Amino acid sequence: MPKPNRSQTKEMEDKKRLDIEFKTTLIRLFKNLLEKADKINKTYEDMKRDQLEIIRDQQEIKNTLSEIKNILWSPKNRMEDRKNQVKDLEHKEPEDTPPQTQEGQRIQKVEDNVRNLWDNFKRTNIRIMGVPEDEREQDIENILKEIVTETFPTW
Repeated sequence: MPKPNRSQTKEMEDKKRLDIEFKTTLIRLFKNLLEKADKINKTYEDMKRDQLEIIRDQQEIKNTLSEIKNILWSPKNRMEDRKNQVKDLEHKEPEDTPPQTQEGQRIQKVEDNVRNLWDNFKRTNIRIMGVPEDEREQDIENILKEIVTETFPTW
């Protein structure tokens, strides 16, 4: 085989170098593509897991909602509630029957009368306090005259 000359050698070296660079670039691109594909795959798996979790939560919410509806709208439950209300009314003591109400009103009137009498007594007691003790034995007219003259000196 003939020995290649220098220009042919250089050409061959350039082709090899270009071929190596091309292959290196392709390998680098494929690696980048594989990394991105792995990231996308991982993201897809995460999203799938999240979706399954959301579906489970939705199912749980549906079940809970169904239970609540059944409890609220079941005729048996409504009937039991009515029975319980009737039982409560039967066992409940009457609050105020007419005789008890009248008795309470009578007691209130007596308390009001006692309060009024006490207030009147305190008022008259205050007026009499200024009169000396020996004059208390005098008749009421003299006491009243004295109180009036003390209260209204110019009268």
